[in-house]
Amino acid sequence: MSHEPLNGLPASVPVLVVGAGQAGLSMSWVLEHEGIEHLVLERDTIGHEWQDGRWDSFCLVTPNWQCQLPGFPYAGPDPDGFMVRSEILDYIKAYAASFDPPVVEHTTVESLEPLPDGGFSVTTSRGSLTCEQVVVATGGYHRPALPRLSASLPERLRQLHSSVYKRPSDLPEGDVLVVGTGQSGAQIAEDLHLAGRRVHLAVGSAPRVARTYRGRDVVAWLHDMGHYDIPVSEHPLGEEVRRRTNHYVTGRDGGRDIDLRAFALQGMALHGRLVELDGDVLRFDDTLAANLDAADAVSEGIKDAVDRWIAEQGIAAPTEARYVPVWQPQPGPSSVPLGELGGVVWATGFRRDDGWLRVPVFDGAGRLVHHRGVTPVEGVHVLGLPWLHTWGSGRFSGVARDAEHLGAHIAARVSGRALAAATR
Repeated sequence: MSHEPLNGLPASVPVLVVGAGQAGLSMSWVLEHEGIEHLVLERDTIGHEWQDGRWDSFCLVTPNWQCQLPGFPYAGPDPDGFMVRSEILDYIKAYAASFDPPVVEHTTVESLEPLPDGGFSVTTSRGSLTCEQVVVATGGYHRPALPRLSASLPERLRQLHSSVYKRPSDLPEGDVLVVGTGQSGAQIAEDLHLAGRRVHLAVGSAPRVARTYRGRDVVAWLHDMGHYDIPVSEHPLGEEVRRRTNHYVTGRDGGRDIDLRAFALQGMALHGRLVELDGDVLRFDDTLAANLDAADAVSEGIKDAVDRWIAEQGIAAPTEARYVPVWQPQPGPSSVPLGELGGVVWATGFRRDDGWLRVPVFDGAGRLVHHRGVTPVEGVHVLGLPWLHTWGSGRFSGVARDAEHLGAHIAARVSGRALAAATR
């Protein structure tokens, strides 16, 4: 499939894919194998988020063997290891090189609007074109979400969102406050802690999971149990699961638990939810004990499920003592004087930015409406979102299945239009 010159775009293309991360590339691979002409537009470069949107010590939290891009499963020497940032970027680039997708980089899609007779008008930073179908593969991490309180902190205090944090040395001397304990917050707190920085961590409601249990990585047990194949429509939480925070754990140094209680024993200061700036003091509520207990309960509940699976299947697996909390917080709220801090890292998530998508595919809360990536607007599809269909939809493990599903849907529509045109 030939590429258009980088200084221009075709006037029209049957299928446009927006985004050239793992989701967009997966979609391109499937479309190519379906024989469907398409174009991929990328506002930056292929896989740039893995290089520019992650910190230096970043690594996968799921084993390498779960990297299953269509036509390109992980084939490296360490399937049970966890690729670091540079290796992930190499994997993405090698994937693109394996089939040479029709990607035009440094091209921002500024608007997509329906045409009166079907199809869509697309305005980009390079010019305009039309398409019959579009796949939105821009991921879910668009605009950093910062709490209003961040605007009230003094200018001398260095504030970074997790998306731009790179390394401990980028933060001035003094203690560092990390707000949020999803995967990014917990791992960044660990990164700072291991570098010898005094860390204050505002602990949220994110759950945790053990790295290994009864002789295997917990991911391997859950994979065998079919956990990653459960569609959102059959999940006990239903649609709510799409808004849940991921469990914190790490693949660093070969993989291990993130035990915030152990960090506290080593000198990390744990707090509840950050609630206000009171003069020159940051105040935190009294939710720390409850949040730590809830995270542990989730981890132990997963172990319960693994135990049941082992018993049901008659698997010979070593026994393992259960986790015993190594530290307990003092009851009551807590506070930190601003004068002790040199910086703050906000691990407070992201908001989507779909202002360019001018088609009625949103609900009253502004969320994309779709069923397994197919939206209510004919010809508009989405790919690569967390829990698009299963747990792995926003990750390397499940995007292939989603792309193949959309590929079949797109191919059927292309065939239907061609048949209609031939019989006129």
